[in-house]
Amino acid sequence: MSLKPRPLRRGIPLRTIAPNAITALALCSGLTGVRFAIAQDWERAVLMIMLAAALDGIDGQIARMVRGESKFGAELDSLSDAISFGVAPALILYLWALMHVPKLGWIVALLYAVFCALRLARFNSQMDTEQPRKLAGYLTGIPAPAGAALAMLPLYVWLWSGEELARSPWIVTPWVAFVGLLMVSSLATYSWKSLRLRRNVRFEALVVLAILLAALVTAPWQTLTVLCVSYLATLPFSVQAYRRGRASSPSV
Repeated sequence: MSLKPRPLRRGIPLRTIAPNAITALALCSGLTGVRFAIAQDWERAVLMIMLAAALDGIDGQIARMVRGESKFGAELDSLSDAISFGVAPALILYLWALMHVPKLGWIVALLYAVFCALRLARFNSQMDTEQPRKLAGYLTGIPAPAGAALAMLPLYVWLWSGEELARSPWIVTPWVAFVGLLMVSSLATYSWKSLRLRRNVRFEALVVLAILLAALVTAPWQTLTVLCVSYLATLPFSVQAYRRGRASSPSV
């Protein structure tokens, strides 16, 4: 009598639950930002997007720590990013300023969300292929969390200054469109995950991080403004550094 082969067990491994739960929490955080924007609670709306960015930064690390990487997790992460850093910021900015020019403002909000989705789709389509920029420590275009943070720069300025000019749709509209273009651009940008600190500067790096966290707690909107402007200032240097490294590398 021949034994029947046991059916293969299917399902999601238990070790993947923790990182996937964090990813789902990031998605919920981004959507909650929209809820606060509907209530015109702009500070909490921005904080929810920042929380989603923080959660997005740790879910992959936790997945690697527990060896819980999976294709399901990668797909869920992309869907979460598209909502938290594409759809949610677009709706928040529309409700805050773009709705004052309804047709043009909605077109720009749609374009921003679509560009974010296209940026993520391009990233996913290249995961199984050789990426010279990634190997060299660079990304193509700005990542989705950075795009969300940059898109809301006028909102930060308005929160700490109270200047109504920062809320003008004629300023916010081209700015959001510009950030959307940065996400789908072919610019070489620094990949912070590839940065490695030297041992002799690790203590100094901890001091800088402590100062940054203290600044975020005491003056969050001014600090976010400075961080966004600083990040924008790095873009010309990253493009130039990549071109220089590409020119100096031997041809194959």
